[in-house]
Amino acid sequence: MFIIGLGTATPPNCFSKRECWETLLASPEYFRLQPRSRAILKKVLNGENGIQTRRLALDGLNEAFALSPDALHARFLKSAPEIATQAAREALNDAGRDPADIDAILISTCTGYLCPGLTSYVSERLGLRSDVLTLDLVGQGCGAALPNLRTAEALLASKRAANVLSICVEICSAAFYLDDDPGVLISACLFGDGAGAAVLSDFPVADKRTIQWRATLSALSPPDRDYLRLEQKNGMLRNLLAPQVPSLAAKHVERVLTESLAQTGLPKDKIKAWIMHAGGQEVLTALRERLQLSENDLRWSAQILREYGNVSSPCVLFVLQAALAEPAPGGFWWMSSFGAGFSCHGALLEVE
Repeated sequence: MFIIGLGTATPPNCFSKRECWETLLASPEYFRLQPRSRAILKKVLNGENGIQTRRLALDGLNEAFALSPDALHARFLKSAPEIATQAAREALNDAGRDPADIDAILISTCTGYLCPGLTSYVSERLGLRSDVLTLDLVGQGCGAALPNLRTAEALLASKRAANVLSICVEICSAAFYLDDDPGVLISACLFGDGAGAAVLSDFPVADKRTIQWRATLSALSPPDRDYLRLEQKNGMLRNLLAPQVPSLAAKHVERVLTESLAQTGLPKDKIKAWIMHAGGQEVLTALRERLQLSENDLRWSAQILREYGNVSSPCVLFVLQAALAEPAPGGFWWMSSFGAGFSCHGALLEVE
C-alpha cells in the first residue's frame, strides 16, 4: 500500500495561549471553579506547555462557554463535515485523483456523533460515486489514524478497492467541559480542532516521493482503559486524562516498536524519521526518554503541538505532512498513534 496523497485542514480562527487565558479570566465559569482548579489553569495557560496556538471551531473564545449538549452538537455538525472535506480535497489534489476515482471512504472521529455518519456528509460534498463504500469508525480516540489506515490496507489487499480515502477529523471544542477534575481542566487547555486525510492505493504516483506502508502492529491494554477516555456527563462528552498517560504511552509505544523491529529484522538505527502523535509536552518528553530519542528526532511532533495543540486522531497525518515538507531524509520512517483503549499502533513506512 502507498500513501499517494495527504491533506490537512483546520477551522479558520487561531487563538493564542494568552488569548485563552485572558478570555477564561473574564468568564463567570472560571470563578465557579475551586481555587486549586483556577491555579491549575493559570499554570498551564501561562507556563511552557509546548503549545502556543490552537485552531478552534469558534467565532470568538466566549463561544467556548456555551456549554450545553445542543450547542456542542451544533458545533460538531457544522465544522466536522466542513474541515474533513477540506482535508480530503487537499489529499485528492496531492494524489492527482478525482472524486470519481475513490472506491471507499473511511472516517474516524470521537468528538461527536451523527447518524447518518460523517461519510454521508463528506461524500456528498466531494461528489463521490453513489456506490462508494462508506465506513464510519468511532470511539478510538487519539489513536484512530493507524487503525483507519489498516482498514484501507485490507480493502486494497482484498481488491475490493483501488483507491481509498482515509480521513480523521476531531472537533475537540465540541467536547469542551469544565469542572474541578485536573485531567478535565488540562484537556481544556490542550486540544485543538483539525482534520487529516490520506489517499491510499496499491501503486505509487509517478514523479513524486513515494510513501510505502511496509508493516504494522497494534497493542490493546484494557486494564489501562480508565486512564484515558471520554465519558458522557450531563449529556456532554467529558475527557478523562490521568497523570499516568505519558508513561503509559511511552511504555506501549516502546513495546509496539520493539516487536515490529523484531518481526521485520530492522535495526532501530535504520529509522530516519519519527512520526509520533503529539499528545502533549509531557508525552513527548516520556517518548524521548523511553525510546532514547533526541529533541531533533521529535521536532515535527513538537512543531505540530506548538502550532495546533493536540488535534487528536489526525495528529500523525499533520506530523507526516510536516516531515515531508522539510523534507526529512528518505529511508524507513516509524509512525505511531496511541490513545483511548489504552491502545497503541505503529507502522513502518519506507519513503523514497
